[in-house]
Amino acid sequence: METFPIINLEKLNGDERGATMEMIKDACENWGFFELVNHGISHDLMDTVEKLTKGHYKKSMEQRFKEMVAAKGLDAVQAEINDLDWESTFFLRHLPVSNISEVPDLHDEYRETMREFAQELEKLAEYLLDLLCENLGLEKGYLKNAFYGSKGPTFGTKVSNYPECPKPDLIKGLRAHTDAGGIILLFQDDKVSGLQLLKDDKWVDVPPMRHSIVVNIGDQLEVITNGKYKSVMHRVVAQTDGARMSLASFYNPGSDAVIYPAPALLEKEAEEKALYSGLKFVFEDYMKLYAGLKFQAKEPRFEAMKALESAVPIPTV
Repeated sequence: METFPIINLEKLNGDERGATMEMIKDACENWGFFELVNHGISHDLMDTVEKLTKGHYKKSMEQRFKEMVAAKGLDAVQAEINDLDWESTFFLRHLPVSNISEVPDLHDEYRETMREFAQELEKLAEYLLDLLCENLGLEKGYLKNAFYGSKGPTFGTKVSNYPECPKPDLIKGLRAHTDAGGIILLFQDDKVSGLQLLKDDKWVDVPPMRHSIVVNIGDQLEVITNGKYKSVMHRVVAQTDGARMSLASFYNPGSDAVIYPAPALLEKEAEEKALYSGLKFVFEDYMKLYAGLKFQAKEPRFEAMKALESAVPIPTV
């Protein structure tokens, strides 16, 4: 059985650079996910983020979650729930303008720590995008520029806790979906598992590892790479024996960025392989569509954007 791709980023600095780049390429093409170790973000910073995130949940969110469960009768469900997730979340926006100072119930140390963590993640996301450019044969900076729009990329973190669940067979922590955006960096609990991806029609566990960052490809990178890199379905299975922390940071195109396959990649492809040729849309329009169709297959979303593009001409950039 294939093992989940774990990439040691330090090896890019030595004799194993070529082999490591090949591992990243294979992960992007065949998994849509990989896990990074030695990624350059301080372990002390990650430990502080984890401690403060778990403390914030206990103090400010746990009781609200219990009240929601009781109000909806979720602790006594007898049939599968398909329209709700067993998760407690809030969202921090970093770019183009941070909202960290405005989010209620966060104490100052947590705000400052998350600002610092976001800066480190932003640097890592942009470094990874350039590694992908290198593997794809695109000029350095191409993917960052493709995301830029008029005000730069959008970047934010979804902070989630998945409490212990009495009926994980009937309600998911998070239902299966692909991510709408660009490149996603996840700092997940290293003790409680739950994240799974769909590969070859089977659900595969993403292994929890201390101080790792899990990376996955979003829908926009699939389009820009003309389907070479895959945005894959994934889900969170709730657990009966432990709460799971998850901080997913989304480095996405700016709202007005125009998304289309990189011309250099289309030139290399035979006509029949130009999967997304002619697909061109504004990222904000895709997000409006995605909002209502998140938990459905991505292909009809791409088809809908093709139809929209033919009806509403998009200015070239």
